Amino acid sequence: MKKSAVLLAILTLVFSVLAACGKNNNESSSSSPAASSPAASSPAASSPAASANKDFQVGMVTDSGTIDDKSFNQGTWEGVQRASKDLGLKDKYLKPAGTTEADYLKEIGNLYDAGYKFIVTPGFKFETAIYAAQDKYKDAKFVLIDGAPHKADDTTAVVKENSVSIFFAEHESGFVAGVATALQLKEGEAGFIGGMEIPPVQKYNWGFQQGIKYANDNLGTKISIKKENVIYQGTFSDVAAGQQIAAQMYDRGVKVIFTAAGGVGVGAIKEAITRGDAGKEVWIVGVDVDQYQDGMKKDGKSIVLTSAMKKIDQAAYDMVKAETEGKFPGGQTLTFDSKNDGVGIPAENPNLSQDTVTKVNEVFGKLKSGEIKVAAEQGDLIK
Repeated sequence: MKKSAVLLAILTLVFSVLAACGKNNNESSSSSPAASSPAASSPAASSPAASANKDFQVGMVTDSGTIDDKSFNQGTWEGVQRASKDLGLKDKYLKPAGTTEADYLKEIGNLYDAGYKFIVTPGFKFETAIYAAQDKYKDAKFVLIDGAPHKADDTTAVVKENSVSIFFAEHESGFVAGVATALQLKEGEAGFIGGMEIPPVQKYNWGFQQGIKYANDNLGTKISIKKENVIYQGTFSDVAAGQQIAAQMYDRGVKVIFTAAGGVGVGAIKEAITRGDAGKEVWIVGVDVDQYQDGMKKDGKSIVLTSAMKKIDQAAYDMVKAETEGKFPGGQTLTFDSKNDGVGIPAENPNLSQDTVTKVNEVFGKLKSGEIKVAAEQGDLIK
């Protein structure tokens, strides 16, 4: 009996100690720095947008070009990647086998099935595919850059609550690049190579011509552009054609070519580099993104004078971020222009003098304030 009593007392003591330890451990956990930190207890940490991040995956479908096209696909993908890195998200892109609505819908469906329910698509070619996807995948979100969803037989835009349509003021971007080009080169012939003759590309051309004219009329420059040196190649992928057209223009005495042509523009840049390496003074004005690095010659200098940019990467980034914050602008059509810094030329332009940059900044300020207005249509410009 005495042994039993002693054993019982010992067991009681052990259980009491274990219980106390368990209680102390729980209290220690609840009062740890992580648990008591502002981030852990803030409203944002428990909000739907924040809690959804761990399951939020961002997908992209490319158009007919490649992901490293130095233009539209690349700019969009870089924005998606930057957002994914900053916000801790998973991303993926798919390249369709063709360029039909069915091809695009197939890859949209593949992304959706893999859990990527926030899908970014670059370009007008996705307009009918996104129109269909809005209804087919109602719990997904779609960002259509440079286009608006519509039926194949009706161009009336239909932007539903799970989609956003984004456009840019390319004419303003082209205008600023035209002013910069005229100010830096002072005089000589300019040319333009476009891809497909569609509104975004046309507006680049029209804006560029207006920028040159503004500089000639107001800033003492003498840059000219002839009808024979304004060419739309018809695709965004024919690199060889771009090189050939650029060669012909340079042979005609053109000093600088503005390219808004995707892969066709890559060909023009290649031709300019070849001539630059041979000691000839030729220039390219890049498009969509800062293409300075793409024009590097053997001497470490670039033949890209500047670039007419639209902040494609920022648009993609902003939409992804908006979704994580529960602020996705579904059903809206947004325009990125000079007023919201959605277009312009690069912040760093190694081939532009400080005097040129100062004057361009002054012009951009007037454009931003509305003092200068750039037409989004052709008017009496060179076709």
